[in-house]
Amino acid sequence: MADHARTGHHGPNRQDVIINFTPTGMIPNKDATAHVPISPGEIIDDVRQAAEIGITMVHLHARETGSGQPTYRREVYGEIIAGIRAFAPELVVCVSLSGRNVTQFEQRAEPLTLEGELKPDMGSLTLSSVNFNRQASVNEPEVIQALALEMKRRGILPELEIFDLGMVNYANYLERKGILEPPHYANIILGNIACAQVDLLHIGVLLKDLPAKTLWSLGGIGDMQLTANSVAIACGGSVRVGLEDNIWYDSRRTRLARNCDLIRRIHVLAEANERAVMKPARLRELLRLESGNGRYGRNAGERN
Repeated sequence: MADHARTGHHGPNRQDVIINFTPTGMIPNKDATAHVPISPGEIIDDVRQAAEIGITMVHLHARETGSGQPTYRREVYGEIIAGIRAFAPELVVCVSLSGRNVTQFEQRAEPLTLEGELKPDMGSLTLSSVNFNRQASVNEPEVIQALALEMKRRGILPELEIFDLGMVNYANYLERKGILEPPHYANIILGNIACAQVDLLHIGVLLKDLPAKTLWSLGGIGDMQLTANSVAIACGGSVRVGLEDNIWYDSRRTRLARNCDLIRRIHVLAEANERAVMKPARLRELLRLESGNGRYGRNAGERN
């Protein structure tokens, strides 16, 4: 993978757009919007619709049936992954290892223990603690490194979650220590009140310092989702999109979005910029993942 994967400055041969679909998250609930998928069946159905429109990967959060509260339990993740792979066996699947509700390594790492047909290709790795509007996501250095090493041991690729420049610095540090190994995939998530904003200078500095051989997507929180996605597509990058980050279709907040609405809009933006949506099989090649269809996670040859 050439260094242009990091910078995005690669002229007419730039990469196709990765659509990283985030259907649920930890915050949206049925009181906020009836459209957010909560149960495994609802999440599977939303991913099915998105896959029919065209996505590259999915970033999954699981919820407890009944309460709708976020859960780390492998049984729930396994049910969702099994349902998705029944119709999309090549789709790249990432599980959340978030520290927003639980901080202990053992709980956060539980989805990584799924194996065989249920093995995730990727697991999220937030590279520092983050203050959100009303809550902190606590990520102590010891836990970050333990999660990264556990993924390395199991042949699962970290999905690097980056909210500010310090997290980029930490990604480079972990690569120097041999805890992270290229190629990388990073979500740069913008618009959180305590972190980097959807500002061209902020974005440029973050992209400039990413580790070499990093594919990147921009996501935006709330009203910033459309702007972040538009900037990413226009300058050669990719997108993170879904109700996890924004429940509204318009900035005036007159229309609640459906996940399929948000995916279709990305297709319109990509077409306007003369860019195709990347197929899951191509992302697997670029990230040196197994081919899907029963083989998941990092390519065995890359781990030896």
